[in-house]
Amino acid sequence: MSKKEHVIARINVKGKKFEILVEPEKAYRFKEGESLPLEDIIVSDYIYKDIRKGLKASPNELIDAFGTNDVYKVAIEIIKNGELQLTAEQRKELLEMKKKQIVYYISRSAIDPKTKAPIPPTRIEKAIEEIKIGIDLYKSVEEQVPNIVKAISKVLPIKIAKALMQIVIPPEFAHKIANQVLRLGEIKKNLWLADGSFLVELEIPAGLQNELIERVNALARGKANIKVLNIV
Repeated sequence: MSKKEHVIARINVKGKKFEILVEPEKAYRFKEGESLPLEDIIVSDYIYKDIRKGLKASPNELIDAFGTNDVYKVAIEIIKNGELQLTAEQRKELLEMKKKQIVYYISRSAIDPKTKAPIPPTRIEKAIEEIKIGIDLYKSVEEQVPNIVKAISKVLPIKIAKALMQIVIPPEFAHKIANQVLRLGEIKKNLWLADGSFLVELEIPAGLQNELIERVNALARGKANIKVLNIV
């Protein structure tokens, strides 16, 4: 983020306020579920009742509220379940980051229902901006995507779908790359053919068709036979 100032993470438990000073972007990413070292997030090793007044919470107050006086365990509780006191600029930057996560999620999961082709992220981002739909900083990407897709469908033909892909790997590559290919999607069928080829059917988010084709072609030097069996 452009501004590096620290912010307060705050929670109310049993009618009492508890605060800790944190690095805003890392605290937000941790709150979102990203695994980060706690020592990179918190600025001090104290839990406060009021940071601005310098009032620290006593061990007994922490035990009464959180069942522990371990600062790191309490800090996790505050960051995960409390609020981040962000500046307007910090909030704006984190909302932009959340929007990019949503655009990426939609682009890998959606297709144009008419052409069955993946939709470029730039078109999805443009549609979100055009429809002016609000993005919630603290709701997960998965929670927000259905409403956002419904909203942008007014200006962009779009459908969340799965693609069933069939891949036939020729004998000269089959044993070398079969296991790698199997990890590229949800396996629906796989078998060895009489000529030593390996056939696999994978279900993937429909927006990842091109990415899967590129990855398999890189592994099999362009000699694999890849086709879309179905999109639902």
